[in-house]
Amino acid sequence: MDYLEPRFHPAVVEFEKLVADREGYRRVLEEWLRYSWRWARVDRYRLVFKIQAAALRAIREFLDRQGFTEVLPPIIGPVTDPGIRGARQASIDFYGREYKVMSSAILYKQYMAASLGKIYFISPNVRLEPPDSIYTGRHLVEFVQVDVEMLGADYHRAMEVAEGLVAYVVKAVGEEYGKKLEEVFGRSLPSFKPPFRRYSHGEVVKIVNSLGCRNPPDAELEWGCERLFSALHSQPVFIYDYPKGSRGFYDREDPARPGVLRDFDMLYPEGFGEAVSGAEREFEPERVAARIREGGEDPARYQWYLEMLRELYPLQTAGFGIGVERLTRYLCGLRAVWEARPYPKLAGIAPTP
Repeated sequence: MDYLEPRFHPAVVEFEKLVADREGYRRVLEEWLRYSWRWARVDRYRLVFKIQAAALRAIREFLDRQGFTEVLPPIIGPVTDPGIRGARQASIDFYGREYKVMSSAILYKQYMAASLGKIYFISPNVRLEPPDSIYTGRHLVEFVQVDVEMLGADYHRAMEVAEGLVAYVVKAVGEEYGKKLEEVFGRSLPSFKPPFRRYSHGEVVKIVNSLGCRNPPDAELEWGCERLFSALHSQPVFIYDYPKGSRGFYDREDPARPGVLRDFDMLYPEGFGEAVSGAEREFEPERVAARIREGGEDPARYQWYLEMLRELYPLQTAGFGIGVERLTRYLCGLRAVWEARPYPKLAGIAPTP
């Protein structure tokens, strides 16, 4: 760790002060969302959207130079990612059948990696988050994710690509908008130097628990613990090998270490929390079907996916996703992701544009 005591970015501290008065915060948020077209015309947020566009250009530049192919993302399908931590899926009537609006295009990434080898989506997603998600500063109902997948890769290779991507984007945005970031946001972007430090999930749980956070050893990191661990570092860090049950059926369980998933998260520094989430994919059709059942779902709903895994066996891929609004929040040093998106939508707050 870089610091003995956590160091939070001023915007993270400001957000925590804002949500301390939950009723007052909700009133602020309701007005913000209802009149988002007004905020979009303020010079500060014009700059946010320009920086977001620059970040997307840099993402494409990096991945294209690495030999990735951009592919059109799916918007609806018979199934979508079920592993979304308390959020509900949105459904539509598709000519008499229930189809899902994508909460994540993860299943389709494997589909296209099988065709093109190294691919990425710039993918819109919808997750009907629980009402209390408005108090985290990092959850939107509608958001955009860059989804990356590689045929024949393991999760170590996926981490290498992820850290290279984040370092490249931060450098590119700093070079193009560094002066404006300093003038408008008081934001000075650091220089990131991969490789980023890597911690096992077990190591992180011990550290945050020693600091009073009390995260269960067999669970995903709670937001408060993730925020704390993030603030102990001046560079992004990886957390890998999460326990089985904390992630979706598609994250591969290590054959040599039952109960351990070959997956990872990357955290931004300064208390901003999760940047990237990724893994190797479970590819044995029988194991995938068993994992689906363990999650309380019917494998028959995933018929096309299981058929693909059998036909293309062994379809071994790894990849990750990075949220565009969370990246923008970090780059600009914003209080919350609802400042990092035009026409933002948050759980339980309607009507909005």
